[in-house]
Amino acid sequence: MTARIDPAAVTPELLGLTRRLGLPERDLVILAEGNTSELVDPTTMVVKASGSSMAEAGPEDFVSVDVPRLLELLRSPEADQHALTTALTAGKAGGRTVRASIESLVHAAVRAFGTARFVAHTHPTQVVALLASAEAEQAFAEPVYSEEFMILGRSMYVPYAQPGMELGRVFLAELDSYVQRNGELPSLVLLGNHGIVAISDTAAGAEAISLMAVKSARVRLGARAAGGVAPLSPETIAGYFDRPDFRERRATLAGTSG
Repeated sequence: MTARIDPAAVTPELLGLTRRLGLPERDLVILAEGNTSELVDPTTMVVKASGSSMAEAGPEDFVSVDVPRLLELLRSPEADQHALTTALTAGKAGGRTVRASIESLVHAAVRAFGTARFVAHTHPTQVVALLASAEAEQAFAEPVYSEEFMILGRSMYVPYAQPGMELGRVFLAELDSYVQRNGELPSLVLLGNHGIVAISDTAAGAEAISLMAVKSARVRLGARAAGGVAPLSPETIAGYFDRPDFRERRATLAGTSG
């Protein structure tokens, strides 16, 4: 079975991260938007169930899924949305069908290239405003302040794709290209007309990335209102990733491998 109900597999770290990202005052998600996951062993991740609220999530609102099986579906030309729905269905509990999030393929795709422990997907209003604009692809292409670059690193943009098999496949292909270019996973993925994906080895890092993305959107929107965005020049940020102090601080705050 690809998916199963296993509340005991839900860690306090995953539960805490999910609830904090779901706080209404943070405006990252509303209703049943968003999802989080944790890689609990090399082949298993625990991901939020479809239709459940992040702010009110409990252990029963998560599903354990087999990562290799989802990656097999992603890479199979014959796999369709019905096959995905079947793979994500864990069974029934409390009179309802429990199914892992339709965006579980995004979480699985991340684990195809690394063992990042936490992945958090949210839909922050101000970030989505930029990702729904005519300049979406370039909106976050260049950093505009140093702390942003430290926490978010080199972000990755993914054009809009319908959630499910389509998004999963596009996400996997874009991630493959990114890793080949940069030799590592991105910390922040920007989904056109959709939302963001934060990738980190720590719950605190996934939260920091999510919140910094929101600040970065606010800064850009404010700069536009004040006459236009003036990004940091390539010369200014050249060599940042080669500096030990930069890598150490980034590892601490963003939960990277350093």
